[in-house]
Amino acid sequence: MKKELYSAYHILIVDDEPLIRQSLYEILRIEGYKVHMAQNGEEAIELLKKFHIDIILTDMKLPKMSGLDILTFVKENKPDIEVILITGFGTIESAVDAMRKGAADYITKPINDSEIKIILNQIVERKQILKENLNLKKIIAQTSRKSFCSIIGSSPKMQKVYHVIDCVASTNATVLITGESGTGKGLVARAIHESDQNRSEKPFVEVSCGALSETLLESELFGHAKGSFTGAIRDKEGRFEIAQGGTIFLDEIDAFSPNLQAKLLRVLQDGVFERVGDNQTRRTNARIIVATNQVLTDLVEKELFREDLYYRINVISIQLPPLRERRDDIDSLITHFIQMYAQKNNKKITKLSEDAHKVFITYEWPGNIRELENAIEGAVIMTKDHVINISDVPNHTKFSASTSLSTNKSSSSKSLKKVLEQPERELILSVLDECNWNRNKAAANLGINRTTLYNKMKKFKIIFDRVKTHE
Repeated sequence: MKKELYSAYHILIVDDEPLIRQSLYEILRIEGYKVHMAQNGEEAIELLKKFHIDIILTDMKLPKMSGLDILTFVKENKPDIEVILITGFGTIESAVDAMRKGAADYITKPINDSEIKIILNQIVERKQILKENLNLKKIIAQTSRKSFCSIIGSSPKMQKVYHVIDCVASTNATVLITGESGTGKGLVARAIHESDQNRSEKPFVEVSCGALSETLLESELFGHAKGSFTGAIRDKEGRFEIAQGGTIFLDEIDAFSPNLQAKLLRVLQDGVFERVGDNQTRRTNARIIVATNQVLTDLVEKELFREDLYYRINVISIQLPPLRERRDDIDSLITHFIQMYAQKNNKKITKLSEDAHKVFITYEWPGNIRELENAIEGAVIMTKDHVINISDVPNHTKFSASTSLSTNKSSSSKSLKKVLEQPERELILSVLDECNWNRNKAAANLGINRTTLYNKMKKFKIIFDRVKTHE
């Protein structure tokens, strides 16, 4: 089946060493690819004019025209062609620089047969996804889904999310899910897993990386050997072993230390790892999905996140919109949560009151769907009527900012941002006061995680000395 797929792809090998050229030719022909060869850049350019090429495998160091020159030519003239660079002088810096300029990947000499096969397979899968995208666009334009797996929403932005899930689910590609806290990144990860016929019956393992220290996180992910540290009274399987054949979802990937980033990069590249305190190399075939509410490119610029790891995890990315950008979905979410929590609490509640509905629709929901769900759950518990009033919602005073916000939406995006910041700061201060400045409790009431609250407190210059006296 793989050979049939690969036979549709044409690969151009560019290398001035005949033995390497011929060796790669044989490897790729056996896999089923259509293979062309060139001994220098000039010859490669001529072949690109004559044949349809999907992937170029080129040495970085060539006479006259280098591999980077070929990459530049391709990106300017034939951007659909993927380029893999081969180097015997490959520092991480030069390889990452090449990927920044558009290279699909890189390999170092001596060439590892398995590595080149894995990289090519990933590229083919990615190209197949793009082809499926084109085929499904017409279908999506005609079909609007109100939900997908456990995800609620029929807005255009959510239709795009469903579309990407459809395309990526049957592949082994690593997926990066980004979006603000509370937008449903965990639900999307599970939807990808459940939509994969080969993995849906296997384990789905979720790890909240930001909640664990570096030592605990390493042990949790990779396992540990008996006696490897104090308290390690027996051998323990890691999450990568438990997720064998299934999916591992790493939430808050930005919390990884440099040491753990290096180990994750190795898993992504070679599928291998060792337990803490153990020398035995183990393999995993778990599908890896990662998520973050941070902007990873900013962390890369600050040298807090490895650039080569960023490129490895960002094979396919899904950007989840905040709730304020998909207001068409709020009514559906409200109905869903009212039904769910009314049933759980044995109550007959049908809807929000007119005033409560108006407030819920106009509120900005900084905590997104998680905040909306918490608000509905609390209201269902508190109400004694069949209809939820705004006074039934715990901490309902924070919603009063929605009126002033809605009157300023006609202003420019810059002034709107300023308008939004003041009530958000006041809201955070109000909830902190209600919670006696306990950040864990305040974050839960706001529908955001502790890290997000901490970052917002820094952004709005909320005094930290006061926090320390209350914790």
